[in-house]
Amino acid sequence: MPAIDWEDAYCGEGNNCFRLGTDSAGNGYIAVLGEEDRYLTDSRESLQQLIRDIKAGKADHLL
Repeated sequence: MPAIDWEDAYCGEGNNCFRLGTDSAGNGYIAVLGEEDRYLTDSRESLQQLIRDIKAGKADHLL
């Protein structure tokens, strides 16, 4: 498992909380709070766009 620097959790109203993280190589990670050992990884830019869409209410059903 890479060394991931996790940010504080983001919790939407009535939804799961999730966390974003990065590693020293600049890869981006997203995980449900409490399950950081089961994460998705992609480019940081891709995950940032996913989070922007979730916060905008476009994809909250994914979590």
